[in-house]
Amino acid sequence: MPPRKKPAASQEALPGTTTMADLKEILWKAADKLRGSMDAAEYKDFVLSLVFLKYTSDAWEERRRLLHADLIADGVPESRIESFLHDKDEYEREGVFWVPADAQWLELKANAKPNPGEITIGERIDNAMDAVMKENPALTGVLPKIFNRKEVDQRRLGELIDLISDARFTGHEGRTAADVLGEVYEYFLEKFARAEGKRGGEFYTPSSIVRLMVEILEPYKGRVYDPCCGSGGMFVQAEKFILNHRGRRDDIAVYGQESNQRTWRLGKMNTAIHGLSADLGNGWADTFYEDKHPDLKADFILANPPFNMSDWHRNTEDPRWRFGTPPAGNANFAWMQHIVSKLGVRGTAGVVMANGSMASKQSGEGEIRTELINADLVSCMVALPPQLFRTTGIPACLWFFAKDKTSRGGYTDRQGQVLFIDARNMGTMLDRTERVLTDDDISKITDIYRAWRGTKSARDGDLTYTNEPGFCYSATREELATHGDILTPGRYVGATETDTTDDELLTEKIDRLTKELLGHFGESTRLEQVIRAQLERIDV
Repeated sequence: MPPRKKPAASQEALPGTTTMADLKEILWKAADKLRGSMDAAEYKDFVLSLVFLKYTSDAWEERRRLLHADLIADGVPESRIESFLHDKDEYEREGVFWVPADAQWLELKANAKPNPGEITIGERIDNAMDAVMKENPALTGVLPKIFNRKEVDQRRLGELIDLISDARFTGHEGRTAADVLGEVYEYFLEKFARAEGKRGGEFYTPSSIVRLMVEILEPYKGRVYDPCCGSGGMFVQAEKFILNHRGRRDDIAVYGQESNQRTWRLGKMNTAIHGLSADLGNGWADTFYEDKHPDLKADFILANPPFNMSDWHRNTEDPRWRFGTPPAGNANFAWMQHIVSKLGVRGTAGVVMANGSMASKQSGEGEIRTELINADLVSCMVALPPQLFRTTGIPACLWFFAKDKTSRGGYTDRQGQVLFIDARNMGTMLDRTERVLTDDDISKITDIYRAWRGTKSARDGDLTYTNEPGFCYSATREELATHGDILTPGRYVGATETDTTDDELLTEKIDRLTKELLGHFGESTRLEQVIRAQLERIDV
């Protein structure tokens, strides 16, 4: 899609416009409306696709209104204005989907509660989804037609339409409808992932982890790939990184693949909302069985594959297994080898993996790890803190790969070296079960990596790398060999150095603490006697 043009900052808010907080609350109430009649995965599809349809209508109306104002300002005669307002190109060039009359939200709202014998609201919505897809090829096969099924409560669906009608995606302090929906969509994906528990991990990676990976890889420009892209969160964070560094959306070309039909649709909607021209294949497919991008060589790869996947399509003759055939019962090293096979000449990759991948020697995994090290592909290992994933209790780590670790491009030559970062003590708890990496945590980790690699950001910030006991260490190939090519950061970073300048002798410390403890005992005895004396004076 072409880049979107921001509306003028002076644009007045439309009647009925809500704040972002109100908008999120309204839409989450909409989700609750169907919660009792279907499981989390189903109502996610219902609500997010309806929200998307509402957004397309709002964005279309917004573009129509601004176009009308521009035409009048340019002195276009009223007799010619209508033809411009019905020109699809005037909408598409601004990244706005064309919405035919029978798919516009006002039409759906007006018919949300039909009389007996009339067309159901579910059928109207299905027809609207179909009409929008026919008018916008980028959405072909994306919008679900699931609203007129027998098990769908049409009364509740009508009430849901009324609730979503209260949400306005336009008029938010000069932000486009797409920008607003992008934020809402990310909020919803996170909420639904929590609601679905373990299944939520199929489509959502915690945002702080994605941000860390993007900040380390720094995808300023080039081809970005995710072989198990879920709802497209990796791509969205890459887009944010580019925009935050004054780049443009079309600085990157996005490629992805997803094996789950529902999740593939979420990814297509999410990337479309953010104005990303994403090639997620012509449908959902298993990456190991049917690679949708067989000739792709990516500059950046970001991935969070399913941990320890035991049920996967394994072809022992697959040319991707250059470093050894992965075991049938665990796809971890299949994912890593697939990712390495997709890297371009100077490509880099970040992959979320279960901790077992760093040390396992079962079924040939140790040999594959050794071959990846021998090929000098592993650049950095990060041990993550616990409880970052609400959807799984499996401890996780980050693997970073690089096809070129030389000094070409002005970087620091790191051939034959691996950077280890132990971040297990980082993060802050959101509640009793979930931890997040803070901005300071992400900055500390990325600064260490950038200083080690000598990246552009490191040079701009004048960072210098030094080993920090207990946190980071740059190990040589020989040091890895002494540890049997186990890549657990804790083996290399060592213990945190402590300041011993003020340490007292052990005997002196014991004597001091004993005196303090006896003093507390004496004070306790005195207070007990005072309390007893006071109690005896009380008349009963």
